[in-house]
Amino acid sequence: MNRREFAKALALASVAGSGLWPAKNAFAQAPKTTKGVAVDPAKLRDLQQAFLELRFGMFIHLNMATFEEREWGDPLLSPKLFNPRHLDPAQWARAAKSAGMGYACLTTKHHDGFCLWPTKTGSANVMQSSYPRDVVRAYVDAFRKAGLKVCLYFSILDLRQDIRARTVTPEKIALIKAQITELLTNYGPLTALILDGWNASWSRISYTELPYREIYDLVKSLQPDCLLTDHNAGSYPGTALYYTDIKQYEQHAGQKIPPDSPVPSQSGTTLQSDWFWKQAYPTAELASAKTIVEDWLQPFNANHCNLILNVAPNRDGRFDDNAVARLAEIGRLWKPGGKVATIERQVTITTPDLAAGKPAWASASDEAVGPDLAFDDNFRTYWLADRGKTEGWIEVRFDEATTFNTVSIVEPRADKDYGEASRITAYKVQVEDGGTWRDIAGGGTPLPYQFHEFTPVTARRVRLWVQGRQPGITEFGLYHEPRL
Repeated sequence: MNRREFAKALALASVAGSGLWPAKNAFAQAPKTTKGVAVDPAKLRDLQQAFLELRFGMFIHLNMATFEEREWGDPLLSPKLFNPRHLDPAQWARAAKSAGMGYACLTTKHHDGFCLWPTKTGSANVMQSSYPRDVVRAYVDAFRKAGLKVCLYFSILDLRQDIRARTVTPEKIALIKAQITELLTNYGPLTALILDGWNASWSRISYTELPYREIYDLVKSLQPDCLLTDHNAGSYPGTALYYTDIKQYEQHAGQKIPPDSPVPSQSGTTLQSDWFWKQAYPTAELASAKTIVEDWLQPFNANHCNLILNVAPNRDGRFDDNAVARLAEIGRLWKPGGKVATIERQVTITTPDLAAGKPAWASASDEAVGPDLAFDDNFRTYWLADRGKTEGWIEVRFDEATTFNTVSIVEPRADKDYGEASRITAYKVQVEDGGTWRDIAGGGTPLPYQFHEFTPVTARRVRLWVQGRQPGITEFGLYHEPRL
């Protein structure tokens, strides 16, 4: 199943979620999340830099879909179908080393909800399969023994437990937390936890329905050095770290890293045609070593980005001979050397936008647009000052005094009608204070993603004043980020 067939999967989920694999007593052990874990920005930058130094990694998609000739597993099928009877993670690790890779990432749970570890939460897992062994344990042990760093992939979308848009409940959030806790407490230190199926156009589980910050706090409280990264580039395009420690570009889905990207990034694609193994793969055409090295790996590494290349194990749990040979060819063509470019410390947004959906006003607006479009948490809409105007303001008003310490200002430079060049020559962020407007931040032409951090400010009215040739604003965001 691919993402375009998601509607069919939801129909199946309505049955699967009705109790076919009930999570009895699954939530009694769900941990209490530490609220507001403050992350040291300097330490986070060091972790991000170390991740980039790994340069090249291996994605390993192995799950129920491996045995179904599809991309998403059918949530109605029995776990007995899962049977990689000659599972050989040591072979995977040797192949990764031969290509010069520095790390790997295994799909512990994909969108259908089958777990590759013996979870205690009641979800369908390997102990109910025809291969009742802990695949996650075998993977982490083999790759660490080979001197490679380990990451884990975890899908928030879970069709077996009916975790999807508009069905999320506190019990389902507790299930997710319990499973993440198992992964982060039973398998040693992780370089990164890579999330998927969350706040994407095809899954539609929003950060409001299933709060991002709760999961972020949980991960950072369990493993402070584990990077948390989410596949949300479709909702948060461009070069900014919204709800992720590492910017994810799913190259296989057409997401491309922009030139001169300032943020630490990862770009994912496949050696074979798709993510999960298909019967044609042993003799199918693979991505060429030259393409992987010269078109992807080298330019990505020069642009604050590492490459993660998926290699799909077959139904025996091993890599096909052609995949092993191609990985060795990559290693002969490319040798990591020297340091990758140093990144600067980046602002990472982890809390909800306090201004999103709030009543908005403007000095004036162009036809058919309004200031609400700058406060709708949608990076494809924007407010535009009235034509002929060279300055203007937008304002958000809260029902009660609201505290924030970070603002983001995003101009619609990606819109073809607006143009790639900034129209703004000056801007000011202001709060109403005793009946007058007080400046708290400002500047000349903003960066494409302009952030300001300051000591907490409390106000009921917040205004962004801009000057320029009919300027526009995609999003004016206000956040209260935990800080040391």
